[in-house]
Amino acid sequence: MIVIFYKHAIPLGFLNKRNLIADTYSQIYIQIVFSVKYRKALIHESWEEELYKYITGIIQNKRQKLIAINGMPDHIHIFIGMKPNCCLSDLVREIKKSSNSFINEKQFTEIPFYWQEGFGAFSYGFSQIDNVVQYIKNQKNHHYKKTFQEEYLEYLKKFEIEYNEDYLFEWLD
Repeated sequence: MIVIFYKHAIPLGFLNKRNLIADTYSQIYIQIVFSVKYRKALIHESWEEELYKYITGIIQNKRQKLIAINGMPDHIHIFIGMKPNCCLSDLVREIKKSSNSFINEKQFTEIPFYWQEGFGAFSYGFSQIDNVVQYIKNQKNHHYKKTFQEEYLEYLKKFEIEYNEDYLFEWLD
């Protein structure tokens, strides 16, 4: 597991013609959650760290701050400090598309690997960073008690997100 701790405001500022820094600053913390297609348990511990490093590179290349990343064989949690000029959907699309290709090119799985469509995104305040990092860090222990489906539905209820069950992840029974 990779945890990079980032604990201060993310300046969006840039130097202008008078060498002054623009006055845009933000603290936007987002936990992103998505799963393997059909929630198949395909992410193996022998290569998950390589996958997490690859995803870390994508996030950093998009000039966002990775705070924590971890998951289970069937899903992944990514916690980022996001700049306000970032389009979250575009970032997640790039993470999923590029990491999907990476997994298949490396032939980590015997069958073609695909991420499931859609994702969850949950925002947090600065004071919640430590708790979210610990939660993500302890995914393996956490899921001894709760399934991914239970966890995801709990997030939707906790954050009061309206949802249509027809469009939730395709769950395996």
